[in-house]
Amino acid sequence: MRHLMSPMDFTTDELDRLFDLAADIEKNPQVYAHKCDAKILATCFYEPSTRTRLSFESAMISLGGNVLGFSDANSSSAAKGESVSDTIRTVSCFADICAMRHPKEGAPMVAATHSGIPVINAGDGGHQHPTQTLTDLLTIRSLKGRLNNFTIGLCGDLKFGRTVHSLIEALVRYDNVKFVFISPEELRVPDYITEMLTEKGIPYEEHISLEDTISTLDLLYMTRVQRERFFNEEDYIRLKDFYILDKKKMSLAKQDMLVLHPLPRVNEISVEVDEDPRAVYFKQVQYGKYVRMALILTLLELA
Repeated sequence: MRHLMSPMDFTTDELDRLFDLAADIEKNPQVYAHKCDAKILATCFYEPSTRTRLSFESAMISLGGNVLGFSDANSSSAAKGESVSDTIRTVSCFADICAMRHPKEGAPMVAATHSGIPVINAGDGGHQHPTQTLTDLLTIRSLKGRLNNFTIGLCGDLKFGRTVHSLIEALVRYDNVKFVFISPEELRVPDYITEMLTEKGIPYEEHISLEDTISTLDLLYMTRVQRERFFNEEDYIRLKDFYILDKKKMSLAKQDMLVLHPLPRVNEISVEVDEDPRAVYFKQVQYGKYVRMALILTLLELA
């Protein structure tokens, strides 16, 4: 039995096979429409989510399976004090696979060690968000045709952004990827990330200005400043609109630069950018469904 806690749980060869499967699902959805007949996915979400939870549920339903679970800790026995380990032991009696989101780092790993079914980390605090990373990688591979030889800018909340941390750790395994970190000083990427890049000899730059760096990028990964990760409202209000990507800034970018965003968006990308063909964040959502379908099949050994 296998779990997914981090993108690093899969080798690059295994990721290639996963992405090939996702691409085939996109092209031939009818072939996979009954692959999970009589299988059940449990979505245990202790933290609010729209895209991730619905994406998992849509993925399982599209494979012919069923879904049960909860979308808020207050609607589960966690509100009564039940531990994660007891919850997953119970869920293992009802479902074949579980996707878990939790505000505490490491909670899905605790679940995995006590589970009788495969567990997928659907986001744990500010730590990891591996299926978003798989989504990002599939989006880049599908639209750029490669996962190497590019410069990627990551902009916004690089301190608390679990999607950013997961994506960086995944991309360092590919050749000739250069990182440009764009953030206010208070939200700069953690030291353990830059130390890891330095140790591996991978080039990176740190900047505050998006305008000064956007012309050098092949990919721009925007993130929101996350209110839920701040200890006080004052700091959040001061930083929440630090970056706003608009048409003027897009005019400085390469004609084939792609803009990605894990969503939800608040103010960091103006709606006027949505019509730009380089804005692919809603395509990203669709790729998220395909990659989660491929992941469910892989962990259930049905592919």
